Amino acid sequence: MPRAGGEFLAALLLCIAPAAAQPVTPPAHYANVQLADPAKEASARALMETLRCLVCQGQSIADSDADMAADMRALVRQRIERGEKPASIRDWLVSRYGDYVTYDPPLSGLTWPLWFAPILLLAIGAWIARSSFRRKVR
Repeated sequence: MPRAGGEFLAALLLCIAPAAAQPVTPPAHYANVQLADPAKEASARALMETLRCLVCQGQSIADSDADMAADMRALVRQRIERGEKPASIRDWLVSRYGDYVTYDPPLSGLTWPLWFAPILLLAIGAWIARSSFRRKVR
């Protein structure tokens, strides 16, 4: 009988573990609050749409609900509010998180496949289409 009680306790702990994993800190002030100046908010929003969420991997920080994206949105808005230029904020984020944080990585030895793969795939597709059309004509 004590074994069944142990199994019950283990199952109960497994059920409540996800609740304990939720963050207890509130999101940063500017995470979901727009700036008072519409021009600054537009500048911040434009920058946020060019930055990739490091957790979601497919969304910008403007669209993501992840806590990391909320922190990055707050950081962008705080720096825009202080008068920093979007380019300097973007450079700081790239230096901190790497080129992955941007949807427009610079051309380098590591990123050249990202830039040239579409051109190469189009050329291969054109070559396949051309050879298949030639076969049908003959």
